Amino acid sequence: MNGPGSVVVVGAGLAGLRASTALRERGFTGGLTVVGDEPHGPYDRPGLSKAVLTGRRAAADTDLPIPAGLDARWRLGRRAVALDRVGRRLLLDDDTVLGYDGLVIATGAAARPWPGPGTPPGSGVHTLRGREDALALRRALTEGGPLLVVGAGFLGSEVASAARALELPVTLVDAARQPMERAVGSVVGSVLADVQKAAGVDLRLGTTVTGFLGRQALEGALLSDGTRVAARTVLLALGARPNTDWLRDSGLRLNEGTSGGVSCDHRGRALGADGRPTPDIVVLGDAAAPPHPLPGDGSPAHLGIGHWSEAVDRADSVAAALLGQEGPARDTVPSFWSDQFGLRIRSVGLPQLADRAEVREHDPVRSRMEVAYHRGPRIVGALTVNRTSRLAAHRERISREWHQRTAPV
Repeated sequence: MNGPGSVVVVGAGLAGLRASTALRERGFTGGLTVVGDEPHGPYDRPGLSKAVLTGRRAAADTDLPIPAGLDARWRLGRRAVALDRVGRRLLLDDDTVLGYDGLVIATGAAARPWPGPGTPPGSGVHTLRGREDALALRRALTEGGPLLVVGAGFLGSEVASAARALELPVTLVDAARQPMERAVGSVVGSVLADVQKAAGVDLRLGTTVTGFLGRQALEGALLSDGTRVAARTVLLALGARPNTDWLRDSGLRLNEGTSGGVSCDHRGRALGADGRPTPDIVVLGDAAAPPHPLPGDGSPAHLGIGHWSEAVDRADSVAAALLGQEGPARDTVPSFWSDQFGLRIRSVGLPQLADRAEVREHDPVRSRMEVAYHRGPRIVGALTVNRTSRLAAHRERISREWHQRTAPV
């Protein structure tokens, strides 16, 4: 975009805040409007499952600081419903139309709802994505009673840990063979299974929920192995999907794979239906599906990473691209972390792409672990448990491997 102009940022979370900040830091002096579908300003979502549920932090303590001089117009409690790329206009759910010279799509992701079978009772069943979700689940946990968590991924495992810290009975159900198996593989998953069982979690693997007990109030659930589980509260931790449905008629290319998101180039410029970058629209955070060279030896695949680090690491590149400035075009190595059951789990790269896990250290007495993940001859990820200092070398190696296959646009 040329001249000061105006930029609309759709999404008032971490990604939207980082993009807005990066625009100002790069000298953008035009009008800046931030649209958010929640009534709150930006806040730190990881803190919801890691600290708010146990009461170690109040929900208000997760607020992210707004930089002085950001000079943004905040349109909170409003949701984008349609995009007119030709007219450069954005339609909100209150029929407001916002014009723009540059657009940042940072609409994040939503929790996947219950897919069936059956319909959950009217109360007692929760998802966890936003602040209101966390507060509602926190109230339910403090009222006591058994908790059933459906989905043993990162979120499900963290909530199970928080509930056990509150001394609640917890049943954790997943169709996989091990907790977090899709993200970290079966080797690490088996270790986590032992840790969860030792913490008192009733772990039900290789099974699914086939129905809920109770009509108005939740009483429990039926499992595919024929057993019944008593529960006063259920958390559906079934993953997330990018908030991009409002863009289906926009002419942007949506990644229809399991990760979803808006396909974009290495600098975050959204791709049109013809596969060409759109200079006046960029995408960041959970809504983005940038190209990553690690999955295979051919052309980079577009993957929605969905990690906190992506919004932080790519914000400057996205701002530079929107302003027509030179900026970093190479991908940074994604990272994630999880604190659960006394373990500090840290990872870099994309372990979920691996076909082989190399265990470099496993000390069950001191709860330490180091694993390198490979896809063929290439390293694609690494994970440590209570060994954070070991990650730097892995990150550097993955970065070298990554950038050898990256061809910036």
